[in-house]
Amino acid sequence: MKVFTASLLMGLTAKGEAFAPYPNMSVSSSTALRASQLEQISKLTTLSIDSGDLKVIEKYAATGCITDATTNPLFVSQAGLSGDPVYAKLVDDAVAFALASDEKDEDSIVALAIDRLAVNLGASIASIVKGYISTEVNPKLAFDVESSISRGRRIIAMYEEMGVSKERVLIKLPATWEGILAAEVLEKEGIQCNLTLIFSFTQAVACAQRGATLISPFPGRVLDWFKNKDGRTEPTEPEKDEGVVLCKKIYNYYKKHGHDTICMPASWRPSRGPGYELDEILGLAGSDRMTIPAPLLEKLASSDEEVTPTLDVESALKCNEELVANGFMDEKEFRYALNSDVCGTEKLTEGLNAFISETTKLEEVIVNKVRAASKQTA
Repeated sequence: MKVFTASLLMGLTAKGEAFAPYPNMSVSSSTALRASQLEQISKLTTLSIDSGDLKVIEKYAATGCITDATTNPLFVSQAGLSGDPVYAKLVDDAVAFALASDEKDEDSIVALAIDRLAVNLGASIASIVKGYISTEVNPKLAFDVESSISRGRRIIAMYEEMGVSKERVLIKLPATWEGILAAEVLEKEGIQCNLTLIFSFTQAVACAQRGATLISPFPGRVLDWFKNKDGRTEPTEPEKDEGVVLCKKIYNYYKKHGHDTICMPASWRPSRGPGYELDEILGLAGSDRMTIPAPLLEKLASSDEEVTPTLDVESALKCNEELVANGFMDEKEFRYALNSDVCGTEKLTEGLNAFISETTKLEEVIVNKVRAASKQTA
């Protein structure tokens, strides 16, 4: 970065003290301004905030570095259970909407209320960020193609009724075989999908072959698995971090073989241990997109160390990744390859069970609210 004089780039307070005119930039001891790592990486990679907290999202959207937001069943559950008046209103609206619908049995009313709550939260987020928002289909439908398609359509319809264009919404589906097939159908209808819980190259390739708009691989959880498997306690250099290696492999394969699917890593760990929380993020600088939680965004904003891109299209086009399954794997090929990837298989199961657990907690709250409301109107 060129060094400019303080008189050009710095302002003065009434007391004559220097101040930085841009909140996401800092003044070094040499009085030269440097962009924060958050600003630097936002010029290389489109950034999303991974949060359901509206105030936190608003804070980081205001930096101009964050354009998108992602949510998951944990965030929706936290909103439903928080008791905060803002979120309580979203919950009450969702329950009232479901009770006023044509749904008759309790299970269907509760399911609609949960979908509506996710949309209420998403629509609130859409009023803050200018880019994509992601809303997840109930993870209990991970192995049900038709129900996943139906829920995806319903979620989009509710967004459009609330004035949020479907072009801004990504329907999140777990990258099971059934989730991938559901995404294929929805994408052909113009409904964009985010395939999540990606822990293997096999899942990533199948998603791209079936036309998914975006995938979310989880480098941190991949690293967790390998460290636990090997009993590894020593630091891992970021370039050897198995999660980073996987995401780079996916990025390179997509570019090499002409897939438009976006690779958006999520879920981060410190490759070298505590104190190095940004290792994986910096190790994947240049990726299409990233979704990052607020604590790590804060660390990026508070550092002005140089960010060096590790991924770029030109290098990816020269990689040695060979075409998989002649460009289109079938179910047998997918299941066999995923079964052979023990990390992918185990972490997919673990991730699904965690999301289902959060959804079950929320269902219990919604059931009680539905029953209480039904008694009042009886």
